[in-house]
Amino acid sequence: MTPQSAFMIVAPVRDGALDGLRQLLSGMNQAPAFADPDNPLIPFGQFDRLHTARLVIIESHTLEEIRAFGVSPRPWRPALAFIGDIDGGIDAFFTELVDRARAGLVQIFSHCDGFSGMEHDVVGWMNTHNIKPAVNYVSYVGRTVKQIREEAALHESLAAHLRRIDDIESMQTWRLRQQLLTHVEWERHNGRLQLTPPAPTPPDWRIRNLLHKIGVPLVLLALSPVFLLIAPLFFLRLRQLEKSDPELFIRPDREYVTTLAAQEDHDITNQYNVFGDIKPGLFRLWTFRFTLILIEYFARHVYNRGFLSRIRSIHFARWVFMDDRHRVFFASTYDGSHESYMDDFINKVGWGLNLSFSNGVGYPTTSWLIKQGANRELQFKYTQRRHQLPSEVWYKAYPGLTAVDLHRNSRIREGVEARPSSLEAMREWLSLI
Repeated sequence: MTPQSAFMIVAPVRDGALDGLRQLLSGMNQAPAFADPDNPLIPFGQFDRLHTARLVIIESHTLEEIRAFGVSPRPWRPALAFIGDIDGGIDAFFTELVDRARAGLVQIFSHCDGFSGMEHDVVGWMNTHNIKPAVNYVSYVGRTVKQIREEAALHESLAAHLRRIDDIESMQTWRLRQQLLTHVEWERHNGRLQLTPPAPTPPDWRIRNLLHKIGVPLVLLALSPVFLLIAPLFFLRLRQLEKSDPELFIRPDREYVTTLAAQEDHDITNQYNVFGDIKPGLFRLWTFRFTLILIEYFARHVYNRGFLSRIRSIHFARWVFMDDRHRVFFASTYDGSHESYMDDFINKVGWGLNLSFSNGVGYPTTSWLIKQGANRELQFKYTQRRHQLPSEVWYKAYPGLTAVDLHRNSRIREGVEARPSSLEAMREWLSLI
């Protein structure tokens, strides 16, 4: 199994360079924010380990909102973020990226502070400016870009062959399956289909993952007496803050929402970015950090096979602390429209939204951390749109395929490589095609 990695290279944009950077990045697209995979700056389509990528200019449009808490806003300069999700390690990918796209990267990064041009060590600069996420969610750990493309081709080939069979209704189930398997073997023999076996799991990743899986519960268990002791004080303080937090029921600017919407629905999958301040005080910060530790644990060890609780539409997501942990950035890649994405979370796991974001400025007031909040639907939708940022460039390696499609295609492959246990299982496998 090849595990996935995430990178997020962030650097402030030089004074006076913002408009030029936006113009440069817009030239990478074939539709608003929708990348041309063969663009001359970063030809994303040439990188067979790259799942998704985006370039975002992080601006703080909601900077003034923290004044409602009696706190002066921290200054924030617009920053360029280059974000990606890849198969395997970051170091090897950065080297490959610079080998193939050095000139384009130099043009882009030259708009940022601290980058001197062609003579700069681009790999070293990217490593220095790479920020590790507090939480990194991967829908299906180990499912590579190569596997996704091969399994999509398998499904298309089987579906096309199935349509060409004339007497399909009268054919016995086992015979139909055998005919399809013969077709697969013939296509593989002629090089038109490939089903590459998974690579061995890197031993160091396996060890780190196991230590994290065991270590976090052990640490929490060891600290449980402390948690029990401080729990009454924690919840007392939490309710005090929840009752005193100012309400910010602010309608997002209509023109800004139109700008965001213009970048959506060019494919069945969309991108999403939000950025904002964490509510002031150490209590809010440490509550946020602790909840993200729990979310990271479950994302890494429980929800890593195509489901995030009851949600099946997300490919990747990340939470990243920024500005010395005074601000947080969230990005996701999801299927369907923006409205359906929001409704899916509100209706199925609203408590999870509250747990994840209630410590952010502007979020609807919660009760006991997990109640209310996102259930105040209109206020929640206003808040997330106000804090949402457009992507200047966005790329996905397998357009037209949803997370549900990927899961279905993997099940089809499993049925090719392993005989179903019963006639009913054979029929179920055929129904996937």
